[in-house]
Amino acid sequence: MMPDSEQQEIPFKDRRFKNPRMRRGIFLLPSLFTAANLLCGYYAVVAALIGGHDDFDHAAKAIGLAIVFDSMDGRVARMTGTNTEFGVQFDSLADVVSFGIAPAVLAYAWGVRNLVGMELADARHLAELGWIACLIFLVCCAWRLARFNVQGMAPGGSKFFVGMPTPAAAGVIAAIIHRYKYPLHDWRWAVVWLLLAVALGALMTSTIRFYSFKDLPWSRKQPSLGIILVLIVFGIGWVYSEYVLMIFACSYAAIGTVLHLVRYIRQRTATHAA
Repeated sequence: MMPDSEQQEIPFKDRRFKNPRMRRGIFLLPSLFTAANLLCGYYAVVAALIGGHDDFDHAAKAIGLAIVFDSMDGRVARMTGTNTEFGVQFDSLADVVSFGIAPAVLAYAWGVRNLVGMELADARHLAELGWIACLIFLVCCAWRLARFNVQGMAPGGSKFFVGMPTPAAAGVIAAIIHRYKYPLHDWRWAVVWLLLAVALGALMTSTIRFYSFKDLPWSRKQPSLGIILVLIVFGIGWVYSEYVLMIFACSYAAIGTVLHLVRYIRQRTATHAA
């Protein structure tokens, strides 16, 4: 056994991982956030299957919490130096549930299932369109996650994602349902809703660049006024979450698409001018 004097000579930063138990415990930290993400996705699926008005809203909130947990597990892993290949794969599998299966089931249950139960003339065709559109969303989500694991961020740094991030696409569906809650009763709006799900899937698999917010100086010292403004924004978002979250989620998707179109038009104009 090492004498006390020799133990004291070892710096704390070198001594804190000497205990294997402590090392395994630290590796559990990011996995716990990933497991919480997975739990929220599972709860969202169950709530969507129950299908009450409050259940739809609870499912949408669960997807929102999954987005929060998903953003935290990677940060915790980087802060504690516990990035592992296992954690990457576990996170991707959890994301398929929370941002693929959960929003797909929720989109179908909220937008189509009630209309199919009303025995409309074209209910069978609407049901077929519904499960196909939601399946497309799910497949695109899994494809997007696989591509990200292979390719990573956009070339040139971590400022942009290639394609719409899966949490953002799921967030659009969750935010709209959180805003309106009651399921659709008009088949025309149901068709628009399903087309939106397909469009979100297309954005996830596209090469459009979406801002990642990873270059924001979260860990640096900020002016006290800036902290107060952030608290005010969070307060407004909490009180008026139905409007703020929907506006933010839809704006994120729209702005990335519009900026891509602007860059494309400029490139074509420059090519023709040359």
